[in-house]
Amino acid sequence: MAPEKELFPAQRVEAFCGDVLTKAGLSPEFAAIVTESLLCAELRGIQSHGVVRLETYIQRVEAGVMKMSATITTEMDAQAVALLNANNTFGQVAGYQAMKLAIDKARQYGTGVVAVKNSNHFGVAAFYAMMAQKEEMIGCVLTNSSPAMAVYGTKTPLIGTNPIAIAIPAGDHFPIVLDMSTSVVARGKIRYAALTGHGIPLGWARDPEGKPTEDAKIALKGSLEPVGGVKGSALSLIIDLVCGVLTDTILTGGVKTVTDMSGPAMTGHFFSALNVSKFIDMKLFKANVDQVVTNIKGFPPVDGGQIYMPGEIEFNLSKKRMEEGIPLDAEVVQSLNAVASRYGAAPL
Repeated sequence: MAPEKELFPAQRVEAFCGDVLTKAGLSPEFAAIVTESLLCAELRGIQSHGVVRLETYIQRVEAGVMKMSATITTEMDAQAVALLNANNTFGQVAGYQAMKLAIDKARQYGTGVVAVKNSNHFGVAAFYAMMAQKEEMIGCVLTNSSPAMAVYGTKTPLIGTNPIAIAIPAGDHFPIVLDMSTSVVARGKIRYAALTGHGIPLGWARDPEGKPTEDAKIALKGSLEPVGGVKGSALSLIIDLVCGVLTDTILTGGVKTVTDMSGPAMTGHFFSALNVSKFIDMKLFKANVDQVVTNIKGFPPVDGGQIYMPGEIEFNLSKKRMEEGIPLDAEVVQSLNAVASRYGAAPL
C-alpha cells in the first residue's frame, strides 16, 4: 500500500521554492518565473515536472553544467520571428521571455514565432501555451529532450519524449489545453515512479533488451514506447528537427537528460502565438469554441462516464489543490528540505 502524501498549502510551496531559488543565487524576478512553472505543474497534477525538479536544477548549477543566471541574448529578430540564445540558464526563464516576445509579435503581425537555443529543461509545456491563451491567442509550444525512445523499427533510444502543448481560448467553458509527450507517457513520470518506489504499467516502456517492463528503474535504462507507434516516433523526430536542428543547437540524440551532470543539456524550444482577432472576431471565436464543447458534451458517454475536454481535468484539479493543498510524497519533501538546508532556507 502506497504511503499517504502530505498536503501543503499552495502558497507555502510557492514561498518555499522562491526562497530556495533566491538564496541559491537566482534573482527574485527569475525565481518567481521558475516557481510559477513548478507550481503550475503541481496544481495540474503533473508532479513529474513540479517541485521534484527543484533539487535537480540546483544540482546542475552546483555541478557547473548549468548557469544560475545568464543574459539571454537575441541572435535574430526579423518581424514575426526571432531566435534567442538561453546561454545555458534556466529553461523556464528563457521560455517565459520567448513566449512574451512571441505574444508581442503576434499583436503586431498576427503571429509570432520565437525559437530558443542552448537551453535547459523548461518544466511543463502548457505553462507557456497558456500564456498566449490568457492573451486571447492560440499558443503552441514544442521542446526536445534527451534520447528516451528508439526511432520506430530500431532498438537504440535516439529521440526524446518531445512534448507538444497547444492552448486555445474559450468563453464560458475552460480553455482547450493539449499537453502531451510523444511517448505513451512522459519520462518524468517513470523517473518519479522510480524515485518513489512504484512500478509502472505494461505498455509504458521496454527494458534494454526491448522487452516490455513494469520496473521503473529498468525502464529508465531502456526505451519508452512512442504514442501511436510509428506516428508518435515520426512526430518526436520532427519536433527534434525544429527545436534542435533549426535552432542550430544540437543534432538529434545529443540532448542530455536533466539528471546527466556530464555537460550542458543543449535543449531547444519553439514557441508560437497566433492572434485570433486577426482572423475572426474574438467574441465569435469564443462562442463557437463554446458551442463545439457543448456539442461534444451533449453526446452520449461511453459506459455512463463523464466527457472531459483536453485540459479540463487539470483545471478542475488546480482549483481543488488551491483550496485543499498540494500532495507531496515524503521522499520529495526530504529532497526539497535537503537543498533548502544547503542554502539556509527554511524547510517546507
